[in-house]
Order: sequence, then C-alpha cells, then structure tokens
Amino acid sequence: MIEMDAEAFEALVIDELDRLPDDMVDGLDNVIFVVEELSEDGGIDLFGLYDGWALTERDRYGVGELPDRIIVYRAAHLAACDTEEELRDEVHTTLVHEIAHFYGIDDERLHELGWA
Repeated sequence: MIEMDAEAFEALVIDELDRLPDDMVDGLDNVIFVVEELSEDGGIDLFGLYDGWALTERDRYGVGELPDRIIVYRAAHLAACDTEEELRDEVHTTLVHEIAHFYGIDDERLHELGWA
C-alpha cells in the first residue's frame, strides 16, 4: 500500500490524463473526471466508474444533460499499489478502461484487449 494525500493523488490523475493520446480524449463530449475517496459501497475493489451514456447510446441523450462522469477511486488505488510507478500504471489503466466505456466498449471486450 502506498500513502498519498488527496491533493497529490488528484494531481497524479490529472498528469496521467494529460499523457493519454489526443485521439482517445478529443472525442469525449460532456464528460468530467472526478476523484472520490471510496465507491458508494465503501469497498476498495472498484478502481473507477463510468457514470453516463456511452457514445453508442447517445441517441437517448437529451439537450442540457448533466455531464457524464468518470470517477477514479483513491483508496482502491492506494491499497493496491506499493510504489508510485505501480500507482501511475493502475491510474492509467483505470482511465483507459473508463474512457473505453464512454466509447461503448464493454468489459468483455476490455478483457480481450488486456485493459480489464
């Protein structure tokens, strides 16, 4: 387990988000990134969550919708990692995984691609 305060963790998430390829993030529409301490169930087994409508389902998306959210859970990441390098890798994987859900890629396909 690695120790890192909330401010430093959020800065790491932003840094990893900035390192993602432009073609991955340029298509994100009405999506915000949020860091939260724990998932709603209080567990530390969930690293992230895409909360919104996938691009493939946006025909149901209305005008003036609140932004979709990609949530990164700090406690789960810190509990799973022993070094900052491991933490960066896990945050990177979480961001790619949740962004993939925005594009309509499900967990089964992410497993096939090695991102789950």
